[in-house]
Amino acid sequence: MVMGSLVLEGGAEFGGRMSEPDLRALELAGGLDCPVRIIPAAAAPDKNQVRAGNNGLRWFKSLGARDVEVVYVIDRPSAAEARLAESLRKARLVYLLGGFPRHLAETLHKSRAWEAVLKAWQDGAVIAGSSAGAMVLCGYYYDPFQKKLLRGLDLLPDTFVIPHHNTSGRGWADLVGEMLPNVVLIGIDEATGIVRGGDSPVNEWSVHGAGQVVLHLPDAGGRLKRAFTHGQVFTLP
Repeated sequence: MVMGSLVLEGGAEFGGRMSEPDLRALELAGGLDCPVRIIPAAAAPDKNQVRAGNNGLRWFKSLGARDVEVVYVIDRPSAAEARLAESLRKARLVYLLGGFPRHLAETLHKSRAWEAVLKAWQDGAVIAGSSAGAMVLCGYYYDPFQKKLLRGLDLLPDTFVIPHHNTSGRGWADLVGEMLPNVVLIGIDEATGIVRGGDSPVNEWSVHGAGQVVLHLPDAGGRLKRAFTHGQVFTLP
């Protein structure tokens, strides 16, 4: 089975050097004519899905993408709509916006929309997510609003993304590390992304953008930290 690429971003998307991982995502998706579909579900709990979706639309068009649409999967009923699922099935780049991770995960979990995304990915499409969008793609994610550790959509088993690692997420490593002692924590700074795909080995990631990525690796004596910056490559265990 062919799998597409993955892009995980640490937040503060749609500006500055975030163009670097997003342009790489567009390249892996087939170029500027590829169908880009944005899912704004994470922004729905505070009624922000239209503004957030339009921000994404403008951003990808500013990068030169010519086929960009917001697919308003924002809750369980809309995630079951055949028309929206079909739009996602035809995508070559699916982008999950940030916001409320639990709402995003529960909207997509075992839904018709998510099954369509997975089928597109299995055919070589790119799945990308920023902040909450990156968190839910892992084996586990943390809901900061209800302070709960929850199971993610599991595209990356035994991993956990810490977004905003240089700002609000800075203290998450100790908290989550105690709850998930055998799981790899991936701290991603704002305006920074990691990309897996192309001709690279299956578990090799490259760093793009302004900040750094810190792996918090399980170790018998605690956690090992390994930091990477723009242009560097690392392999997840």
